[in-house]
Amino acid sequence: MINQSIIEDVLAAALSTGGDFAEVFAEDRFSNNITLHNGKIERSLSGRDAGVGIRVFNGFHSVHTYTTDFSKAGLLKAAKSAAQAIKGNDEKHLEALQNELYSPLHKIIQMPDSVKGQRKTAVMKKAYEIAKNYHSSIQQATVHYIDHEQNILVANSEGKFVEDKRVRGRLAIQAIASDGNQMQTGFYGPGALQGFEFFENLDLEHYAGEAARIAVTMLNAEECPSGKFPVIIDNEFGGVIFHEACGHGLEATAVAKNNSVFANRIGEKVAPDIVTYIDDGTIPNEWGSLNIDDEGEKTRKNVLIENGILKGYLIDKLNGRRMGMESTGSSRRESYRYSPTSRMTNTYIAPGKSTPEEIIAATEYGIYAKYMGGGQVNTATGDYNFAIREAYIVKDGKIQQPVKGATLIGNGLKTLQKVDMVGNNLAHGQGMCGSISGSLPVNVGQPMIRVSEITVGGTKGE
Repeated sequence: MINQSIIEDVLAAALSTGGDFAEVFAEDRFSNNITLHNGKIERSLSGRDAGVGIRVFNGFHSVHTYTTDFSKAGLLKAAKSAAQAIKGNDEKHLEALQNELYSPLHKIIQMPDSVKGQRKTAVMKKAYEIAKNYHSSIQQATVHYIDHEQNILVANSEGKFVEDKRVRGRLAIQAIASDGNQMQTGFYGPGALQGFEFFENLDLEHYAGEAARIAVTMLNAEECPSGKFPVIIDNEFGGVIFHEACGHGLEATAVAKNNSVFANRIGEKVAPDIVTYIDDGTIPNEWGSLNIDDEGEKTRKNVLIENGILKGYLIDKLNGRRMGMESTGSSRRESYRYSPTSRMTNTYIAPGKSTPEEIIAATEYGIYAKYMGGGQVNTATGDYNFAIREAYIVKDGKIQQPVKGATLIGNGLKTLQKVDMVGNNLAHGQGMCGSISGSLPVNVGQPMIRVSEITVGGTKGE
């Protein structure tokens, strides 16, 4: 992407005012976005974005700049601009760049740019037809198709020089049902770190059918009661609560500045014995997976909580300096425009021994959250507020009528400590996670779990 000798000159320029570390992150990204609404292609956009981010450290101080000028003069100008904000004592020695090779963990069979548009829209139209024809109450269906290819190069003053190709695809399906008095929405958005083979192998009957079924089911739902109840949270995207309320608190971005309830607590008991919490960027072809992170470190399986004991954090290079700890291959950024920091990849609660049937049968009265929706969280405290997309009353060990307007309100650490059953049906859901280094593809996952008590906000009786 950029000649190695030019990168060496750029790194030297970045260190010229006394910085003790410099890094170049070059990126060339190709993307396709297509929207099908009510049976017609409403939007089709293809684009390319390329640029270079340059970062310089001096101790705990960091400066980041970027440019879209790939010429040597343009890169040197950007490097010198970043260097001007750094005033160090000595000029850092620049290590000779060593090209790092690795065996890719994630097989890509068919590059999306080799596939004609008609094959892409055929997948979308099939998903649309399944959702739209699910039930007469489905009034609208929308399908979004996304694929992108991201080529990156990471080089730094410690001699690292490594390149990677990342190919992702996602199909987002939304269905809207109406009975004339109200409207309800269902959604499913599967994605993967794969080529076009991902779309051809998708079980569209399941994903599009589920999006429509959720919308239709919630049309007939009763108002949800309010109170403190046991809550059963199903697998897959149910993991979003712990992603938001606990996962972000385990990132060095928060921990290094003591802005996390988990700071300085390694070795402490923070959850029941049945809870093990993992972030693993190596899972083959998963949506949040990577071969290397955005600082060029190989991704790995990081056990954050093991049998209830806090074992570690997700750490990037800069925050690792602050904490006196090594990187965990967890540094990510949306693009060259952002400085990287510690972020999650595929984060999940490991499977337990209970079956879903056992968990439901053991619940005398509570709420069953089949699909979670969006929410808000204070990462410093772990306090959260999440909507349930599809919820049910559980009574006498059986799932009863659906309820709408359900919201879960609580604190991530306290909720974690109240997990009293963990299922054996681990599955992952796909989403986009926003933080200071931009919006990134991540998996959230868990088996079905039961929390002994969560405050449920509902609309019944209002």
